[in-house]
Amino acid sequence: MEKDYGNLNFDERYFNNPDLVRRLPVHDDYFTNPETYIPYNYKSSEETSYKRYIGSGITFVSLVAENLLSHPFLVLRRQCQVHHTSRRYHLQPFTLLPPVWRLYQRQGVTALWKGVGSVLFVKGMSLGAEDLISKVTPWPKEIGMHSSLRQFCHHIMLKCVSLAAVAPFYSASFVETVQSEIASEKPGILDVFREGLMRLLNWGIPANGRMLPIWALIVPTVALGLARYLFSLMVQGATVRILVARRKTKHEESGALPKDLNNSTAVQDIELAASIVAAIASDVAFYPCETIIHRIHLQGTRTIVDNLDTGMSVLPILTNYTGAIDCYESCLANEGVAGLYKGFGALVLQYIAHIALIKMSHFALTQLGTLLQGSAEPSAKPVKLSPPVISNVASQGSSYLLP
Repeated sequence: MEKDYGNLNFDERYFNNPDLVRRLPVHDDYFTNPETYIPYNYKSSEETSYKRYIGSGITFVSLVAENLLSHPFLVLRRQCQVHHTSRRYHLQPFTLLPPVWRLYQRQGVTALWKGVGSVLFVKGMSLGAEDLISKVTPWPKEIGMHSSLRQFCHHIMLKCVSLAAVAPFYSASFVETVQSEIASEKPGILDVFREGLMRLLNWGIPANGRMLPIWALIVPTVALGLARYLFSLMVQGATVRILVARRKTKHEESGALPKDLNNSTAVQDIELAASIVAAIASDVAFYPCETIIHRIHLQGTRTIVDNLDTGMSVLPILTNYTGAIDCYESCLANEGVAGLYKGFGALVLQYIAHIALIKMSHFALTQLGTLLQGSAEPSAKPVKLSPPVISNVASQGSSYLLP
């Protein structure tokens, strides 16, 4: 249904002209207040660069939060998961605060940052392995909505091979993140590489009786990594569709032009929100499986961890599981279902800090962009469009609005 704009008579040939329509955006605000109306093209040219910088800055902050800010919470979470005889499960965030404070008083702030180098090393090794495999094989490193079933299967094979190749080094890195600094020697820079190679070479002959061979660890590790990856892809895709649909519905209800749906900044915001939602969902859904995998990786390594029941002592981890299934059954029998969620409060604190940092950085960058935009001089003045002139135009070539 066409809108009624009073006595304004518009010649249809002007609005059917693509060149004129591109240069003359028609909007309700123009007819209600033509003297102050600023065309959308003029406004977007002033704001696009600032919004692009803001989106890139927030993406960078999220990357830093994911890889560096989350590491102290990762250390606490893993220490709680492997402590099979703990009295406190730390399912809530506030129960962790007293023992963490005592741990800081006794060992300093470095107690929460142990193993950060090895964790980054394993992440880099995983990315490098995927890139190398994709170059020497026809398996694609990334897939999209239009990928074929064959490409999807090849992509899954690439993920499985890369996860299996990194599993020994992940095991060595995990030990560095949970061992106590006051009861163990501080690891060197390349120790994670050396320990990972030793576990890989001792394929079927473990170093001692309780340590599981690496072939017994690869299958559950690859299964968990692949399940988390596929689940994260599904959640991220569903979240993107929901956010896009909500934006379209919001624009339709308000009657405004959907000018930000194809904006690069809006796309960045949607992708960032979807990635955070997918990360939270996968961590929560597979937290019990992660507890099982971490316990069998640590078994037989003679690791001494900090006792987070009190934060003032250390204890050795002595277990005798025969595999992932035996570890699961033993955990349910001795600790209950809640034992699979030990340290869940650290995960809650991790994402609270992550989201808070993104919100604060978004506010700070937005305020900075507003100040810079206000201080910058406009490159062109808003064009005042006159309806009477348009209605009195007799021919297409005589209009001064046309190029």
